[in-house]
Amino acid sequence: MSEFQSVVHTQKFQSKSLLKKQLLQLGVQPGDSIMVHASMKAMGWIAGGPQAVVEALMEMVTSEGTIVMPSQSADNSEPSYWMMPPVPEEWNQPIRDHMPAFDPHLTPLRGMGKIAECFHRHPKTLRSMHPAHSFTAWGRRAEHWMSEHPLEDSFGESSPLGKMMKEQVKIVLIGVGFDSCTALHFAEYAQENRKASPQGAAIMVEGERLWQTYACVDMDSDRFPELASEYPGAILKGKLGQAETMIVDMRSLVEFGIRWLRDHPAAAE
Repeated sequence: MSEFQSVVHTQKFQSKSLLKKQLLQLGVQPGDSIMVHASMKAMGWIAGGPQAVVEALMEMVTSEGTIVMPSQSADNSEPSYWMMPPVPEEWNQPIRDHMPAFDPHLTPLRGMGKIAECFHRHPKTLRSMHPAHSFTAWGRRAEHWMSEHPLEDSFGESSPLGKMMKEQVKIVLIGVGFDSCTALHFAEYAQENRKASPQGAAIMVEGERLWQTYACVDMDSDRFPELASEYPGAILKGKLGQAETMIVDMRSLVEFGIRWLRDHPAAAE
């Protein structure tokens, strides 16, 4: 959507001040820890755009709270799996040979949206070191949560999600559905019958760039909306900008998700 179209489809003037009032109505308070998934398009035109959204979130939770956003970089992955778009088969090995190593500052986000990209650029955010499935965080718990992110544990016990599961965290979905809820991948990683596929990424090891292969648990976020529809806990609903917004307790939702996935195994291919 162009900026002109965004203005046309925005019903009234929106600013950071409005967002802060809406966040307060949604129960976001100083000291909160929140994991945010957001669509700028769904929010409508806001004076200051993504910067206004990021500043509103920071000013509401304050530095005593913590903000986390997924900052995945799916470009840095096994090219033979790429579908959107695919690349010629003869390019696969050259990609493995020449893809730049993951750099938490330089490696771009893919498919995370303008708000996550703006958040990543903030000088006080920290990004975890997974080459494909990183998170970015700001605030009191950021350094601890981002300090470790093993290659073969994208979303498991040793990942930032594993640390967050031990704390009180709110998931904030702004204009997106539960298929964007990254925390539910923890529930997939917790399954005893989980399957994995070979993956690869360019990383730095002792100052040398190399292509590192690893096992990655197979994930299917398309099942998450059905899972969430059966979640018996509270899901607070409201607006942020013009976007339909949902807030849910992370630990409660994910623990339900672990049980739901165990009781509803994916159909065999």
